[in-house]
Amino acid sequence: MIQTELPQIPIADGLSEGSKAFNEFKGLSFDDAIEKVANGLVSFGFKLLIAILVFYIGRFIIRKLYKMTLNVMTKRRMDASLTTFVLSLIKMVLYFILIITIIGILGIETSSFLAIFASAGVAIGMALSGTLQNFAGGVLILLLKPYKVGDYIEAQGYAGTVKSIQLFHTVINTVDNKAIIIPNGGLSTGTINNFSLENYRRVDWTICLSYDTDLEAAKRTLLEMVDADERIVKKYIEDDMKFREEQALEKERELHPEILEHQEEVKPQHWWKHLFPRLKKRKKVIHQSLTEDVEMNAAIPVKVERKPFVGLNEMADSSINLVVRAWTHSSNYWGVYFDMNERFFTELPKKGFSFPFPQLDVHFDGNVIRPQ
Repeated sequence: MIQTELPQIPIADGLSEGSKAFNEFKGLSFDDAIEKVANGLVSFGFKLLIAILVFYIGRFIIRKLYKMTLNVMTKRRMDASLTTFVLSLIKMVLYFILIITIIGILGIETSSFLAIFASAGVAIGMALSGTLQNFAGGVLILLLKPYKVGDYIEAQGYAGTVKSIQLFHTVINTVDNKAIIIPNGGLSTGTINNFSLENYRRVDWTICLSYDTDLEAAKRTLLEMVDADERIVKKYIEDDMKFREEQALEKERELHPEILEHQEEVKPQHWWKHLFPRLKKRKKVIHQSLTEDVEMNAAIPVKVERKPFVGLNEMADSSINLVVRAWTHSSNYWGVYFDMNERFFTELPKKGFSFPFPQLDVHFDGNVIRPQ
């Protein structure tokens, strides 16, 4: 025979406290009881007044902090989804702290509330550990910005253009227009190859020529072919940037000739420039001193040469492999790569160079005795 015991329902603590408060009035006269109630109401009224005052002051401070945070995130051009979440989180946390403070001012015990919220937070965190990891990764990505929408990245075994960055995942489009959804947890802790982060990239080609090729002539021809393309950096990236800016301005002037006429207008000389010649000289002296300080530090290179390079990379079984390296703007990478491949294929044979096929030379020894 199985015996079961019914659980006992515990008496609420509030009932016991109420009975204690009722017992305090036992043995008191009517006037003493009225005086005690009046003192309690006056004390509670003061606490209520202080609580109301704290509530309005706290709400004013919360609104000010909310506006300050909104202005900072707007000026830094933070992501809209991250801005909304951060502002909601700040508002919720600050109001929670304000409510707990007001409850404590009113004389209500707050330890039980804190214990309930803490246990609920632990339970929710354990249940949503993976989701919270992706969420934290999304916040880090939106804050640190290792990539942005429109960048071409390679991560987690996938490569494509970033279409959108959400709080829990990132969507990329592959070159064949497949949408890949990658959780942000792995992206925030893994390796990301961002091809769009730098404005200039190096293009590499491997040209295979026969062994009877004149090496110096081949190197000279390849350099001439690469230098002939205007999209290739001739020596310095900074000079190429200026050249691209001048080209853009020239096209803009051709489309809008009124801009050139406006720039050629002689600007009137301001009267205050004649009154402060010493200030102009002082600025010139400061500029010269700063320039001399920069030139004295010769250990730090100001510019790095990025001119095209051709070299013998490998002597393979059937060919000599020449490597061609050139720098170009990232937007021209694939155009330069495919265009130069076609030029190498069509122009090198016309210049007397040949592309070898895999071949094997077999030599027979005439002294070998053949079997009868």
